[in-house]
Amino acid sequence: MEPAPPPLLSLAEVEALARRAHSGQTDKAGRPYAEHLAAVAAGVRERGGSDEQIAAAWLHDAVEDAALTREWLAGAALSEATKEMILAVTKRADEPVEEYTARILATPGALLVKESDLAHNADPARLAVLDAPTRERLTAKYARVRELLGLASGPSGTSGASGQ
Repeated sequence: MEPAPPPLLSLAEVEALARRAHSGQTDKAGRPYAEHLAAVAAGVRERGGSDEQIAAAWLHDAVEDAALTREWLAGAALSEATKEMILAVTKRADEPVEEYTARILATPGALLVKESDLAHNADPARLAVLDAPTRERLTAKYARVRELLGLASGPSGTSGASGQ
């Protein structure tokens, strides 16, 4: 008989892990990156997301930013659904946006995580501190992703994938 797998990480443990993995990292505005992770996790929670989706929100950029490896993720004490969501929202180098968004749409639960991520990234207060060319580039990028995902076009991201 095989031994029982280790228990899954709690949300508090996932949060602590994400904060450690991204420690010292800042966003484009120079703010601690953990603030973005917390906002995305809170957005998922406010949109009625599951604990698995909240865990994925905390770790949504960990593989993309190389804070954690795919190998680490494969062996992590996380549900398979959480791991799949994290990989779904992980943008791959030189990947066409159409392929990226198709993967998100094909992965149960991932759309809500990405919706919350986009809502925080497109927050006018966050964008306001960036230079105009960066702000315009990111605004267009986020709008295109929202369009491909079938989300409402508003910057708040309050309508769209809730419950997905």
